Amino acid sequence: MINDSSNELVFGLWPFLKRALLLLIPLWVYLICWSAGAPYFVSSIVAGLSVATIVFYEKYKLKQISANEDD
Repeated sequence: MINDSSNELVFGLWPFLKRALLLLIPLWVYLICWSAGAPYFVSSIVAGLSVATIVFYEKYKLKQISANEDD
């Protein structure tokens, strides 16, 4: 059986949170940028880049878990 340690993030809720965040964070960022008066093009680029923060967070937490297991 394959052990996917990403399921252990955020008390086992990470798979569900990740899917919700991948939908909601870009929308929220887009709306914040748009309401701040940024052009549509800039707002959409910033919203697209916000998805990368979710992926980087997951990789960072997985590295922390693997470092703790090695100790």
